[in-house]
Amino acid sequence: MKRDNRKTMGRATLAGILVAALLLSGCGTKDTADPVASTAESSVAETAETERAETNSAKGVEFQNVLEPHVIDDKYRTTYEVFVYSFYDSDGDGIGDLKGLTEKLDYINDGIYGSGEDLECNGIWLMPIFPSPTYHKYDTTDYMGIDKEYGTMEDFETFLAEAHKRGISVILDLAVNHTSNEHPWFQEAETYLKGLSEGEEPDSSVCPYVDYYNFSREKGNGYEPLRGTDWFYEARFWSGMPDLNLDSEAVRKEITQICRFWLEKEVDGFRLDAVTSYYTEDEKASIDFLAFLEDTVTGIKPDAYMVGEAWLGQNGYSAYYASGLDSFFDFKFAGAEGTIATVVNKGKKATTYTKAMEEEEILYGSLNPNFVNAPFYTNHDMARGAGYFAKGSKVKCKMAGALNLLMTGNAFIYYGEEIGMKGSGKDENKRAPMLWNSEETEAGTCKGPKDMDRFDMPYEGVSQQLADGDSILQFYREAIRIRNAFPVIARGYTTALDLAAVTDAEGADQKETGSAAAFLRQGEEGDLLVLLNVSENPLTVTLPEEAASYEHLAARLLAAKGEITEEDGRITLPGYSVGIFTRE
Repeated sequence: MKRDNRKTMGRATLAGILVAALLLSGCGTKDTADPVASTAESSVAETAETERAETNSAKGVEFQNVLEPHVIDDKYRTTYEVFVYSFYDSDGDGIGDLKGLTEKLDYINDGIYGSGEDLECNGIWLMPIFPSPTYHKYDTTDYMGIDKEYGTMEDFETFLAEAHKRGISVILDLAVNHTSNEHPWFQEAETYLKGLSEGEEPDSSVCPYVDYYNFSREKGNGYEPLRGTDWFYEARFWSGMPDLNLDSEAVRKEITQICRFWLEKEVDGFRLDAVTSYYTEDEKASIDFLAFLEDTVTGIKPDAYMVGEAWLGQNGYSAYYASGLDSFFDFKFAGAEGTIATVVNKGKKATTYTKAMEEEEILYGSLNPNFVNAPFYTNHDMARGAGYFAKGSKVKCKMAGALNLLMTGNAFIYYGEEIGMKGSGKDENKRAPMLWNSEETEAGTCKGPKDMDRFDMPYEGVSQQLADGDSILQFYREAIRIRNAFPVIARGYTTALDLAAVTDAEGADQKETGSAAAFLRQGEEGDLLVLLNVSENPLTVTLPEEAASYEHLAARLLAAKGEITEEDGRITLPGYSVGIFTRE
């Protein structure tokens, strides 16, 4: 059965804003005065309406309605993943930092709904910011500190406050499967073991940290030698990342203290790294540990959000919803071989996408009725999306982004995907500097990881794409605004439809090609019909009876040129397009 109950912390109400104020120029609309619902609640309560109007006027944006910042106060968001190291540099050392990120918050969300200049993402996922000996910082030496390359705790607190002013939630990347081998816990244990007499067994009452890790006198699978001793320690990723002993009550108390520290600073939750590695090849133990984390975090902050990385097939990661955790990344749809890329690029039927959404919502809901899906297209461990397409097809980059943003739950966008950045091969290439300007002349541009290959990006930088109405960036901004304007997109449930007929421009039957598809998205927030064309040619569709009442074209996303039209009950979709229809 379909899920119709969802855990929320209050939902914003809807009030009208005209589609001309929502959609960007160049969208090929036939009617530009159709009302589109929009949230009108604000987290910046002290901002005067006249100041907002002046701000918009200064930006050259004309509004028929000027609304306070668009705020969603539940877990169904659009979250922007940021690698601080490569995002924006405030001090000229070539390394991104928290002050730089704060400077660029207005790019992610400026707190003025419909301003026309920001992405309007309302969540940020920060890759690790804790002190670490590596550039990626997944091997921490202090869970309650800020890496000096990124700044100070004061810089973080300023960033967090500024994000919250704009209605942006912030989650931190938390890797508790392992620490750095330079963490004081590990170094204390190492020093203690080196001081033991031959044959002497370790005593945790003397050195509690020997129980923080998994030490053995035998070299098991995934174990590394402890230098200067005859001991070995578990380190499944590499020798610099010793695995924590998560059965240790002392370790669990440390983790509880870490979570409390950040949650009391008003962090909104955590992204949990490598949850399948908590206990090697022991799914039940890993799920039980996640349940401990869920209970711990929500016991401190009941509305905290957590999303887990369980890099498995769908049957594998869906099982982890039994832990009670809010979300798990939806790997089925991500990457070069995921549902999104194969539908857009490899001829897989669009109905594969619609049916897969319907089926997974039923699956996840059967394991956790309060689940919040976490769709994404790429992340910091994957090749970037622009490289999936021959010669970096701009329309396909757009369409793939649209399919990600049309999914339910908390949709994630990896920084730079919205401008079509590329990067593949070694990890450093996937974490290249954000391209703010095609000439790389903008102050604040980062140098990127030391071992990154140097390569050209296929598309222009942010500055150029902001000035181009047909850019990938403008398309992403339009897609996010539509997602925000129709809360049911993120919060509803999906019913895949079978179109009654699909024909091409000559009237030939194209239904079996599967290039057109339709689904309903229904929930407490309303309902709508979504039509898709994932081919380059226009297609005319006839709706099934259960969708016939959706006659009002409320919004559209056009990756290429064209116009969505209706004649005699049949709807024509231009190539690579999305049409969103309501009952009125």
